[in-house]
Amino acid sequence: MLRRTFLYLSNQPHIFRFVRRNGMAKRFASRFVAGETLDTALDAVRQLNAKKIRASLDLLGESVRNEVEARSAGSDYLHMLDRIHETGLDANVSVKLTQMGLDISEELCVEIVHQILDRAHEYGTFVRLDMESSEYTERTLRLFEDRLYPNYPENVGIVLQSYLYRTQADVERAVQLKCRVRLCKGAYNEPATVAFPEKRDVDANYVRCMHQLIAQGHYPGIATHDPAIIGDVKRFVRSESIPVERFEFQMLYGIRRDVQEQLVREGFNMRVYVPFGTQWYPYLMRRLAERPANVAFITGNMVRELMAGRH
Repeated sequence: MLRRTFLYLSNQPHIFRFVRRNGMAKRFASRFVAGETLDTALDAVRQLNAKKIRASLDLLGESVRNEVEARSAGSDYLHMLDRIHETGLDANVSVKLTQMGLDISEELCVEIVHQILDRAHEYGTFVRLDMESSEYTERTLRLFEDRLYPNYPENVGIVLQSYLYRTQADVERAVQLKCRVRLCKGAYNEPATVAFPEKRDVDANYVRCMHQLIAQGHYPGIATHDPAIIGDVKRFVRSESIPVERFEFQMLYGIRRDVQEQLVREGFNMRVYVPFGTQWYPYLMRRLAERPANVAFITGNMVRELMAGRH
């Protein structure tokens, strides 16, 4: 019921127009989305960099409807890379293949992503291919391995999700390829035929994959806000004498800012994903719809951060 409600709200333009004019809604969204423009996003990155936190910019928007929209999104990412280079900020970018036209034509998608990777190569920076729902997992990984990574091994990486049964094998393949992986738990509402239904199994798979990536991978991104897993990472790298330069923690913009800053003080690398754009309302609704438990996750983290700031 709750999931259907969020999905319904995400597709109501009149509600979106109202919410965009509502000051309280915009203030809430601003906690998790760095405004509607590239300038506001770059300001957010500048503030993160001042705290020795790196960033990855994400222009909100997923599956596009036609070639014009796909090429427009590609141009936006070229402009993002130009501005990051011009300003000298410590940031890379994160793209969704459906935003680059994957659902329209794989050839169109590859052409647009090649343009982005050419620019990233020119600037010596990096592009992360975000992972979407499980229906895109195989297509994304095949396209990455066959058509993107061979020509841009230092400029493109992938995301793997520990709630999928297949992920352990995908981690082993990534280690063989020596490609960069961002490991997350996964946020989409997946069937039990492809994903672990129980949180404890998702967490256990995350830890197994995390150990392998830190020990054998190529600068993995350990994307988690889970304090138990963060503690496990610290114990693992100490016990295995793994330098902190071998990996980075990653978190979402606005989530556990206290922990982000504490990890930096402890000497760990930290990168924050910074979403921005006019599609912030559908973005928030879809994230909540994917897993209604995210409501408790977001509010719980806000309360924990508030309480930590009082001590």
